[in-house]
Amino acid sequence: MKTHTRILTAALILTVALLLTGCPPRTSIEHINRDPGRYAHKEVTIAGRVGESFGALGSGVFQMDDGTGTMWVFSQSYGVPSNGAKVAVTGHIEQGFTFGGRAFATILRETERRH
Repeated sequence: MKTHTRILTAALILTVALLLTGCPPRTSIEHINRDPGRYAHKEVTIAGRVGESFGALGSGVFQMDDGTGTMWVFSQSYGVPSNGAKVAVTGHIEQGFTFGGRAFATILRETERRH
């Protein structure tokens, strides 16, 4: 019985390790907003709920709220998720971005999305 327990424990540890290596570390929006220059042109992942959004022809911007703050995300390839959707977004932080006649001081340019 001890051998069976050891095998199950080892399998569980291996499974958790594999799952964790597949998920990029998340950065809080609060940290990015506090010092956006530190994250400029670096790849980061944020996660939260989608708030306000607008776009056309497959690209657009949407606001993410992770509970620590909000940030606009520019999506050129993935479309705009519906309001209230929970998503994780990976991309590059950019400053001084304009879309649809609106200017954004800091924005995340999306390169990957997980639901």
